[in-house]
Amino acid sequence: MSRITNLSRRDFLKASAAATGALVLGFRMGQSANAAVAGGDIVFNPNAWLEINRGGEVIIQVPWSELGQGALTAVPMLLADELEVDFGKVQVRKARNDPRFGNMGTGGSRSVRTSWDPVRTAGATARVMLVAAAAKRWQVPVDECQARLGVITHEKSGRSMTYGAISAAAAGQEVPVDIPLKPKSKRTIIGHDMPRKDTPDKVVGKADFGLDQRLEGMLFAVVARSPVLEGSVKSFDDTAALAVPGVTRTVEIETGIAVLADHSWAALKGREALKIEWDDGPNTGLNSANISERLAAADPAKAPVMRGDGDSAGALTTAAKVVEAVYELPYISHSPMEPMNCTARITGDRCEVWVPIQSVTWGESVAAQYADVPRENVTIQPTYAGGGFGRRLMVDYVAETVAIAKAVGRPVQMFMTRQDDTRHGLYRPTSRHTLKAALDDQNRPIAWTHHLAAPSISGQLNPERFSDGRDEGAVNGASNLPYEIPNIEVTYSMVNTPVPTCWLRSVYNTQNGLANECFFDEMARSGGHDPVQLRLELLPKDSRLRGTLERAQKEWGWPRKLNSGRGQGTASHSSFGSHVTMMAEVSVGDDGWPRVHEILCVVDCGPVVHPDGLNSQIQGVVGFALSALMREEITIRNGSVQQSNFDDYPPLRLKEMPDVTVITIDSEDDIGGIGEPGYPPLGPAVLNALFDATGKRVRKLPIAGNFKG
Repeated sequence: MSRITNLSRRDFLKASAAATGALVLGFRMGQSANAAVAGGDIVFNPNAWLEINRGGEVIIQVPWSELGQGALTAVPMLLADELEVDFGKVQVRKARNDPRFGNMGTGGSRSVRTSWDPVRTAGATARVMLVAAAAKRWQVPVDECQARLGVITHEKSGRSMTYGAISAAAAGQEVPVDIPLKPKSKRTIIGHDMPRKDTPDKVVGKADFGLDQRLEGMLFAVVARSPVLEGSVKSFDDTAALAVPGVTRTVEIETGIAVLADHSWAALKGREALKIEWDDGPNTGLNSANISERLAAADPAKAPVMRGDGDSAGALTTAAKVVEAVYELPYISHSPMEPMNCTARITGDRCEVWVPIQSVTWGESVAAQYADVPRENVTIQPTYAGGGFGRRLMVDYVAETVAIAKAVGRPVQMFMTRQDDTRHGLYRPTSRHTLKAALDDQNRPIAWTHHLAAPSISGQLNPERFSDGRDEGAVNGASNLPYEIPNIEVTYSMVNTPVPTCWLRSVYNTQNGLANECFFDEMARSGGHDPVQLRLELLPKDSRLRGTLERAQKEWGWPRKLNSGRGQGTASHSSFGSHVTMMAEVSVGDDGWPRVHEILCVVDCGPVVHPDGLNSQIQGVVGFALSALMREEITIRNGSVQQSNFDDYPPLRLKEMPDVTVITIDSEDDIGGIGEPGYPPLGPAVLNALFDATGKRVRKLPIAGNFKG
């Protein structure tokens, strides 16, 4: 998703002295801030802030959206540990859009890793300031005072005071710099399991999701969209729709016809009653088959070289043996359990939006455009979201909602049904991978080539910026092949289609990582090598990825002795700053359908902030990735998406979920993400295990097209 910039401790920012008696410590993620004066309080220009008031309340505002990944727990843990407070008493706020945060986009597994240094620094700085203020009041040396659980003590005199009691005095101090952070041995919250901040409200039904919004005078809206990609409205008759009790009016917008009603059921029934004549546009002849043909026709010789080490063409010509394979992956849907929805209210020159979203900053921009108000007059309140997986990075549903609210002059909640979300969504791109390996007379690889043909997400969004056909993001997971092979060439053919695409959890790593690791297994076995041993021989000695493979080999007992009919496979991949190896055990039942019995996952993501959260993320991504691998596929016929709901786009069933063991490498190396890095190695580990069990290579996904059960 977004490129992540490493942040230094000095990037964190400065504090504010508050005449109200609150210590407000701000920190900037990526640049310094300037002081400002507001309401008599000196407030520095932060991206996020810590507030401690006279009552001792500790409040942290989090700029990352809570999608179920635990950002509202893990980020406050960073601050609370360095601040020395009771984590259970820390209050957490979801941040609204604020220019001081910079780009408020939640993706790329960035929430914790971009907060790692600045948030800990903010907590440590506040603690030092509080202790210094207390020492000054008591007229004692600072090094004789200690902070613990929100209380500062001076043991020699037996005196103590709460953070709240000294917060006003602390707020007036100069902000210290270069505060040392705790070593791992001193951390009491980071690295320990803590109760999630969002769980209590979710359990009792108090959590505020997008569809929970209710505003005075609000109308509910659904949109009838063209069944054909890029189709448009030619004409419509809303007479029958307006006759449905509760329906108030219809509005034509860019994407179709919106039906508005006093309640959601009436809106849906009104949409069913609409009579629309569509202009199908230019894509009625578009089918999955001809999209596949376009990918296959992409000429590697004309494709931009995205990585070129050595002379791969020469090595292939002189090789003792050449191994070749083609892998094909389909479009897939994000299908979060809460479909897209948004609530908007426009009052004069102000626009307010309540929405489960991943890209608050982009949502702000689009809302301002469609409401026709200044951007600074837009308020985006991100709600809890029932999953996102990248789909909520796009803001098409915000644009639709604000356009409708602008047209009707009343608050509007626009919602998609599951069918809407499936047929009118944005999808992970399809792709075709042609790989070749040259082996020497010892059956060791001397060259590796990978030609990737796929749509470019960025290229479809901004074609003018990618007119040369180069998209570095599209080769993530391919161009950074980790193995020490002397000749490597990676080429990319941008084959854009009318099918709308957007980022999906782990983005291109889901495809490129699968092709790489499956083909590596083919190459190894073709040369008579154990696939784990050959990986170890070709990974750099100091590679963190190698470390996960070595640990997995040990924990799994590779090669494990298995019962008849079962197979084992492995795959390793680095993405989003983390390094993951997975091993899988599978079989094919008497019904002909594959069954994944066990997954071992070894992760090196650097410091682990919330172990229980990490474990949940890995288990969740195993289910998510396995679901896509087994059955998920978006197909196009006559320009229309064919799938509509979970009956024809079937997700993984609970009984199909394997046992998952997660092991983390104890590391203080650079911190990485965790929500996405588990996806890429899951697929190839399972497919390699299927080959081990059956002797059959699956090269075209989903698995359902290869095994009938």
